[in-house]
Amino acid sequence: MTPCMKTLIKRLFLLIFLAALMGAGGLAWYAMQPLHIDPLPRTLNVTPGTNLRSLSTMLEREGVIGNASVFWLLGRVLGKGGMLKLGVYTLDKPLTPLALYAKFERGEVSQAIIQLIEGKNWREVRAVLAAQPLLRNDSAAMSDAELMRAIGAEESHPEGTLFPDTYFYAPHTSDLDVLRRAYRLQRDKLQAAWELRAPGLPYRTPYEALIMASIVEKETGAAFERPEIAGVFINRLRLGMRLQTDPTVIYGLGERFDGNLRRADLQRDTPYNTYTRAGLPPTPIAMPSEAAIRAALNPANTQALYFVARGNGTHVFSRTLDAHNRAVNRYQR
Repeated sequence: MTPCMKTLIKRLFLLIFLAALMGAGGLAWYAMQPLHIDPLPRTLNVTPGTNLRSLSTMLEREGVIGNASVFWLLGRVLGKGGMLKLGVYTLDKPLTPLALYAKFERGEVSQAIIQLIEGKNWREVRAVLAAQPLLRNDSAAMSDAELMRAIGAEESHPEGTLFPDTYFYAPHTSDLDVLRRAYRLQRDKLQAAWELRAPGLPYRTPYEALIMASIVEKETGAAFERPEIAGVFINRLRLGMRLQTDPTVIYGLGERFDGNLRRADLQRDTPYNTYTRAGLPPTPIAMPSEAAIRAALNPANTQALYFVARGNGTHVFSRTLDAHNRAVNRYQR
């Protein structure tokens, strides 16, 4: 390398260093400058799924910051991406970008958020409630029956009776308040769907439809398949066939289930084992979504009695056992 080339490289590295130094200095200056937030007070809603990039975009759209890219870069440099607390924030005074990040990190919300996710069971909901630092966990010392009485429920078991949704609450609210709202919303959704149900369904009560909806919810993640799945199970109920659905067996195993469903598990009798017992299980097995409830009450008009997973999240449906066995051999063996 020639002396001239060496000198050129040294100057290039010096320029890069100076540029980085100036950039860092500019970012530090930006972090300490008050934001021009007008009008005040303002509310900001940080919802589930919000990350650093989407937060920055939302703040620029709301007029809280002037440049989403610079605010995002500051957050990246400070390592704030995984520290955002969900909820509704009230801005009642001018803040610097640094102070705004601190507010999000500390979770200084005027309303907090809890998310109940479809397909989760009651044991998992209990864990979500206990993990909410701003929610008073009054239900922790209650039995399921006591809890249901406390929220004004008719049922004695909470499984499936809560509507999966995002709920806002004031800090230090009782979890019973959130559960009461989720119960009433699920009850109203179920009743509305029950009134629009297809004729001739083999359900005696809306609660039985809720049980079916929970099974449909657990059997498929493909929304378009839900009516077809429900149609298969309803065909089986009408014919007196056992439902033979793995999610009910897994639910009956409870904490004994280690992620691997064995042949012995299918033969172990529990109230939820639909291989050993006919009809519906005694309660739902998870929180069904509104779409799953609608599918259970308005199933597809199908002659299928069997289905098997393809391995891509969808299923192959069959009218006969021979066709089903061929599908099993193709996709499972």
